Amino acid sequence: MFRNSVSRSLSSLRLSRSANATRPFSASISRLDGLRPLDVLSEEEEMIRETVQRFANEVVRPRVREMDENERMDPAIIKGLFEQGLMGIETSAAHGGSESSFTSAIIAIEELAKVDPSVSVLCDVHNTLVNTVVRKYATEEQKEKWLPLLATEQLGSFCLSEPASGSDAFALQAKAHKVGNDYVLNGTKMWITNSYEANIFLIFANIDPSKGYKGITCFIATKDMGIEIAKKEQKLGIRASSTCTLNFDDVRIPAENIIGGEGQGYKIAIEILNEGRIGIAAQMLGLAQGAFALSVPYTYTRNQFKQPIGTFQGMAFSFAEAATQIETAKLLTYNAARRKEAGLSFVKEAAMAKWWASKVAQEVSGNAIEWMGGLGFTRETGVEKFWRDSKIGAIYEGTSNIQLQTIAKFIQKEYTP
Repeated sequence: MFRNSVSRSLSSLRLSRSANATRPFSASISRLDGLRPLDVLSEEEEMIRETVQRFANEVVRPRVREMDENERMDPAIIKGLFEQGLMGIETSAAHGGSESSFTSAIIAIEELAKVDPSVSVLCDVHNTLVNTVVRKYATEEQKEKWLPLLATEQLGSFCLSEPASGSDAFALQAKAHKVGNDYVLNGTKMWITNSYEANIFLIFANIDPSKGYKGITCFIATKDMGIEIAKKEQKLGIRASSTCTLNFDDVRIPAENIIGGEGQGYKIAIEILNEGRIGIAAQMLGLAQGAFALSVPYTYTRNQFKQPIGTFQGMAFSFAEAATQIETAKLLTYNAARRKEAGLSFVKEAAMAKWWASKVAQEVSGNAIEWMGGLGFTRETGVEKFWRDSKIGAIYEGTSNIQLQTIAKFIQKEYTP
């Protein structure tokens, strides 16, 4: 029954957008005097939030602990995400997607992370990285072939990082050389999200090392072309989200599977990772909210010294500080999303959102364990899982130091005489 209700909601969303194709975002929000709050949602965005909340609470939540303990994503979750239309949020209805906004995708990522950041990042990488690359850079023929698959049935993976290229992404060593109408790919990728369950892979490899990073090219491939899962990592957090090492040993990929043109991979990676950082900010934001909502109510039921521990000034002030941190992370994240959606510059804002949301997630989830005392330290409540999951926010899709470096460059450019 739930699946049908969500599908109907997203179907009505698509119909609404089709009937009002030229309607600007602001027209779907009630008129407000003065400035519009960043977190005021359009009708379509609110519909996304409500449906994802229901899916997360009714379908994902009962499976969270088991998936974490087993370090494996339940296939029913992935199937459910596709059935709800959450794996092609920005993809056009003509290609099987929900044809919604970038901010809608950010909202979905946030809501999933309130329950399980592992499910959230699976949805995030698929939508903000894989789908976006195909939508923005693929030819019309490629879009017709790949977008319907990505929107309705096949999980995608974004393959950039390597053993010797993490923050320095363009030091990658994977190479491809042309043989007839194919490219033959050799190399290794590491820390690849979704790769264990994925069937569609975006792979970055250099077709002309003499050109340096200008030889980097993006290929789209399927697992049956010979992609080998060499190792599935055992991680501190987001355990249900697969992170694998991939080997490419003379993998033949048709030349027609190049996305964006030869030598354009570096440009694609830079632009897409800037967008992806807003997705990670949303994941960390949702994580902080999930930890807060799970822990604070307990403090008003646990009595010590004849009063609820949550009413002691020290605890109350800690809650107030955490709530303010969460709100600032939310505003930074939504501001970056709105700027991206409006076609404004957003690189600095995305870096700020990711850096701050990652810090807030780690601090709030850590405090949440302490607020619950000994109970928070057990795996029974799930609060400790939020803290374990929070650590990755400062690492993937650009470390916290990379975000600070990006912000500092904008400051230097603005204030240098």
